[in-house]
Order: sequence, then structure tokens, then C-alpha cells
Amino acid sequence: MADTDDGAYVYDEASGEWISPEETAEKSAAANAAPEVRDAVGNRLEDGDSVTLIKDLKVKGAGQTLKRGTVVKTIRLTANPEEIDCRTDAIKGLVLKTEFVKKR
Repeated sequence: MADTDDGAYVYDEASGEWISPEETAEKSAAANAAPEVRDAVGNRLEDGDSVTLIKDLKVKGAGQTLKRGTVVKTIRLTANPEEIDCRTDAIKGLVLKTEFVKKR
């Protein structure tokens, strides 16, 4: 294989192949990219969005039920793409599954 580079190929142990520096950069960028977080109907969620509950949810440890239609403002994304961190007027430090919310 004729190449004009200075021979800076890197051996990828996962694939067992020699890859170029450009491919290495692409793979590391893809690995470091934040996971895409989606709500119950497929809308993309971002930090600061407002969501609405699509189901009544019993909150463990608080002895309360969040009713369907409750608006939750200013969500924060977590490392898990299936969960969001938020707070309501009644409950602080709440973690909700994305399958129970819809973006407003």
C-alpha cells in the first residue's frame, strides 16, 4: 500500500486493522459524543427544556403522585440517556425516565 504519509497509522486492536489518523480521530469523536436523549414520542431533549408527564407517577420515598399533565421546567440531562434530572414545586432532586415525558 503506497502512502504519502509519514507512516503514522495506528493499530486498532478491536478490529485488528491498521487505521489512519483521520479514522482514529473520527472514532474517538464518535465515542466521546453525548448520547442522544429522546422523549416518549421521539423528540430530542436538551438541557433546559420543559416537559410534560404523560402518565401518573408515584414518587418513591415522597409519598406523592405526580399527575399526568404536570409540567416540569428546566430539565438536566444525565449520563444515562433514559433518565433526566429535574425538580418540581413539591419535589426537589427528582429523576424521571424519559419514557414518561413529552417535550413541550
